[in-house]
Amino acid sequence: MIVKKLLIIFFVSALCVGAKDFSIVSYNVENLFDLEYDENEYKEYHPNTLTWNRLALEKKVDNISRVLLELDADIVALQEIESSEALGYLLKKLPKYKYWEFSKKQQSSVGVATLSKYPIVKSKHLDVDKLDRYSRNILATTFVIDQKKFVVYNNHWRSKRAAESHRIVYAMALFNEIKKLSKDEDYIVLGDLNSNYNEYFTFKYEERLNDTKGITGINQVLNTTIEGNFVQKYNITQYEKPVHYNTWLELPSNERFSAKFRGENTTPDNILLPRALFDDKNIWYIDKSFSVFKPHYLYKNFKIVRWDLFKHKGYSDHLPIVARFSTTPQNYNFKSEKYLATLDTLYKVQQIDNFALKEMLVIYNRDKVSIVKHKDQNISDKAIMLFGASNEFVVGGVYDFKVQQLNNYNGLKEITNVSNVEKKDALHSFKEYYLDAKKIDIFDMQYQNNIVTNLSGFYKKGYLHFSKNGKYEKIRVYFKKGVKRPKDGSNITILSGHLGIYRGVIQIVIYSKHDFN
Repeated sequence: MIVKKLLIIFFVSALCVGAKDFSIVSYNVENLFDLEYDENEYKEYHPNTLTWNRLALEKKVDNISRVLLELDADIVALQEIESSEALGYLLKKLPKYKYWEFSKKQQSSVGVATLSKYPIVKSKHLDVDKLDRYSRNILATTFVIDQKKFVVYNNHWRSKRAAESHRIVYAMALFNEIKKLSKDEDYIVLGDLNSNYNEYFTFKYEERLNDTKGITGINQVLNTTIEGNFVQKYNITQYEKPVHYNTWLELPSNERFSAKFRGENTTPDNILLPRALFDDKNIWYIDKSFSVFKPHYLYKNFKIVRWDLFKHKGYSDHLPIVARFSTTPQNYNFKSEKYLATLDTLYKVQQIDNFALKEMLVIYNRDKVSIVKHKDQNISDKAIMLFGASNEFVVGGVYDFKVQQLNNYNGLKEITNVSNVEKKDALHSFKEYYLDAKKIDIFDMQYQNNIVTNLSGFYKKGYLHFSKNGKYEKIRVYFKKGVKRPKDGSNITILSGHLGIYRGVIQIVIYSKHDFN
């Protein structure tokens, strides 16, 4: 019996020694070119010019290698590499990465590369569109870690200079490849998809992008959403068809960004996980390990420190994203929570259908925007915005209704579709539900979507400058189209300002001339 127990202990110990955790990074390095002219370069990266020369290349390589050395990931997926020669300059600075694969169509300006501390046992270059000589390959690399096999698909989809149909071509090529795998084969989809995690929602506001009648590559082709709801960890193994969990859902909405467009947070870089990474065998995702790498030298004053062509400094217009995996079984305990029907719940979930809210008071209503709070503030003091959800709401009205669609727009929670609207009451004292700016910290995210009042100061260059408790502060004020801004230096008082979100921080949105004086 003693011998048997010793054998069991030895066997378990051997398993623990063999088990490995490993990290994977995806990083668009923003145009790492070599110094050989082959006619496919972007104009500003023609070699031996003012903007791109040996000194520029050396500085760019030094900066990108600094990022990768600090990350020290086991596998790195890079986008926007011109050639194996350009990659070679970087590899000289990264001796730990002994294994690598590069993929690019001959006529393309840039390609993708996958670097690894572990051997690449197989690689495949997926030709996305044989008719488009400028399309970019998807690079599939197969690894075996701790005797467990998995595939990494490194992507760089078409940019948003083109409509969504061009990205769907990439999604379809990838999906057709994934369908060849068995249900329990492990793989990871990552890279610059040039698609927000909630692209189906964000792209519909840009007519030039929506040439697909609302269908997107990331959400509806790769199935990160099913019938408008995001695939979640707790239910991902229930689906028969290939679906994917988007790791962006693990971060608070205001922290979801790896790039900026016109100052707004965007998520072009993604790590998508199939059901096989949440099953009971082979490779496992380490829960809540997804993160954005943004040390002070990469991200300052709400701006990404991108590469400067003329000053030859900076890094990239993207931030690296990271996730961790393991060959050790994970003790998942995902549950579909039973939520109370309150506004607090809507700030916890990603998507919800047929969610009944009762006794919601409309405290503000302008054009397509309604702000509602619970009639009884002891139940919830949260507020939420209804955007274009219904024309039936009037300010001061108390309603029951069902939420059919919930979205995050640049980090701000909003309801975009409701049903079963029923008016129950009316209150003339709705302004009592406004928040007094002198009594709260208006920059606290818990107050987002509330209406704030009693805030005075002077307006200058888009900001309201004010003093509170002897401390000088300022907050951005955004005036909706059609509302005349005050002159710089004017003293104004906010009477009913909407606490929205801009660049990840609270701002005040003014919808009408009656919102301030």
